[in-house]
Amino acid sequence: MEHWIAPSILSADFSRLGEEIRDVLAAGADVIHFDVMDNHYVPNLTLGPPVLASLRRAGIDCTIDVHLMVKPVDRLIGDFIEAGANIVSVHPEATEHLHRTLCLIREGGVAPGIVFNPATPLTVLEEVIELVDLVLIMSVNPGFGGQAFIESSLGKLNRAREIIAASGREVRLEIDGGIKADNIRRVADAGADTFVAGSAIFGSDDYAATIRAMREALA
Repeated sequence: MEHWIAPSILSADFSRLGEEIRDVLAAGADVIHFDVMDNHYVPNLTLGPPVLASLRRAGIDCTIDVHLMVKPVDRLIGDFIEAGANIVSVHPEATEHLHRTLCLIREGGVAPGIVFNPATPLTVLEEVIELVDLVLIMSVNPGFGGQAFIESSLGKLNRAREIIAASGREVRLEIDGGIKADNIRRVADAGADTFVAGSAIFGSDDYAATIRAMREALA
């Protein structure tokens, strides 16, 4: 499956968010990772559906990967789909009925994803693998950008890739947290094909050079 570089706007300059997104897309990004935090499920507060809708109205038409770190989650799914999400991913801990939540996303016409925190086992993945188009492994604890990569995430990526392969379905395997040019190859070797990078890209002086270095490492 083709590798995707997915800059996380959590590390962007929010005062000029549309410009930042256009810049990373021009620099070679494939998708935009849209982190949503509620200061309840995670200890931070970020963006809601009106921000996504405003980006769509401004002409940003790329794939937007919405990662919902909110609890309860079901109430917001429809709002983000209406605002323009292409992928909506949820944490098992954020819903009482994961099967129902994933079906709600699919019924909204977008791709469902499931997210696993560093200490969350992959137990439920085999139960819902037929319902998801994306599996996201968190390689940091969710809530803040700029954290160090948790090495045990590599083993979890391997296990997730095995479950995906056994399903016979084409499911993207995404990694989020501490991804940089100097570790992206190891992460790809462990099974990931989609790479969320926030501070590594938005914190660099040259977005294009940073994304190019990531692609060269992947090649």
